[in-house]
Amino acid sequence: MWATVAGSTSKGLMYSVSALFFTTVVGLSPATVGAGLTVAGFVGVLTSYLGGRLSDRFGPRRVLLGVVVTQAGALVAYAMTRNAVMFVLVACVAVGAESMLRTARVTLVARAFTGAGRIAVRARLRVVDNVSIAAGSGAAAVALAVGTRPAYLTAVLSAAALTLSSTVALRRLPDVAVDVAEKSGAAPLRDRRYLSVVALHSVIAIQFVLLTVGMPLWVAGHTTAPHATVALLLVLNTLLVTFFQVRATRLVTDVPSAGRAVRNGTVLLLVACVAYAAAGYPGTWAAVGLLVVAVAAHTFGEIVSEAGGWELAFELADPANTGAYQGVSQAGMAIGRAFAPIVVASTAIGLGLPGWLLLGGVFVAAGTGTRLITQGSRTRANRSSSASSSGVSRI
Repeated sequence: MWATVAGSTSKGLMYSVSALFFTTVVGLSPATVGAGLTVAGFVGVLTSYLGGRLSDRFGPRRVLLGVVVTQAGALVAYAMTRNAVMFVLVACVAVGAESMLRTARVTLVARAFTGAGRIAVRARLRVVDNVSIAAGSGAAAVALAVGTRPAYLTAVLSAAALTLSSTVALRRLPDVAVDVAEKSGAAPLRDRRYLSVVALHSVIAIQFVLLTVGMPLWVAGHTTAPHATVALLLVLNTLLVTFFQVRATRLVTDVPSAGRAVRNGTVLLLVACVAYAAAGYPGTWAAVGLLVVAVAAHTFGEIVSEAGGWELAFELADPANTGAYQGVSQAGMAIGRAFAPIVVASTAIGLGLPGWLLLGGVFVAAGTGTRLITQGSRTRANRSSSASSSGVSRI
């Protein structure tokens, strides 16, 4: 948690100042920044899986320490970036390291905790992550208010220092590498059920970009609500996640209940899409009210579907290849987020009401598919123990 506080505060700083830093200080065009970060995003898909394989081989703690130092170095390199080529290279390292970090952290949670404790810990980490990002964004307001080159450089270097400081806490974590004798588990890329669940959840992951990109664009360009409403709605999302994410994990006790949670969460996402679309028609105050309803439904859909998704990612994985399985899960999330801006722009923002309904329907279809796949399922460990007790060897 302490490592997450440091790392996520650093992320909050960079989220707030990076765009202006790259355009006003480094002198890159917005198109170059967008293209570079897109390339880096696809590099992050590959390193998400690589981080899992390395965590299985060397242990997640060692991977965490290595990628945190790498990420801090990349942030320092941002401060020395002078051209587009260097920017793209540094961005690939920074984003790739962050993706590996996420996979290694989830792998460590999967190995260090069992049962309900795993998703409870992950829920707490997500709360800490959200609050710390908000704190970092607040701190970035100082640099944005000053608006000078030294102010931006100070913010970026402070983000690097915060990232590096997380190694103090990470060094105290236990080494939970898998024993060599255990390294004979199933390969996640051949596990069709796991891949199917990951693919469906990557579709649901579009909802994160829907909140951070689609909602602001819709409010600014298609409703009569004041632009400042966007900031208030994002604060509402953060507060709801903070207070209810841990509680939502109580809805999930096994694989079937996780499938139900994912399906129920996507139904709430459909309600949110309808409310977002409706906000584009009435006057100012009615639009604000509908947007509040939309973000509330969106956030609870996010909370519930994430709790179910975590359980499935943990419980359907082979314990002997935890890192590889979590790497596939994280890579799926990265793919969903990489394509999300295009999907959101071409449906909700581009088509209006029909687009919102289409997007909501896609969410429900993905949730329903997850429910059907997991209905009546047991964990891999339970299936293995049942096979052993009946004298049947696992293939």
